[in-house]
Amino acid sequence: MLRTFRAWLKGSRLEWIDQVPEFGEQLIQVQVTVLEKEPVLDNKIRGRRMAQVLENLAASQAMTDVDPVVWQQETCKDRSLPGR
Repeated sequence: MLRTFRAWLKGSRLEWIDQVPEFGEQLIQVQVTVLEKEPVLDNKIRGRRMAQVLENLAASQAMTDVDPVVWQQETCKDRSLPGR
């Protein structure tokens, strides 16, 4: 079973963030994937992008064949509670 451990790469050393693997002093081959940080957008830009996406979705009329009343009834059906 493959396990994933989170760490910071500092120079040529890994500093464990959460759980520390228990391998002792044995030599372990590892593969490190560097996750690129996404640029942080301010709230105004994110809001404009979200509004544009929602406008595009509304213009595409992708959900015109869905009856909202039937959808809600199907989604909100009573389900049996576990152990009751």
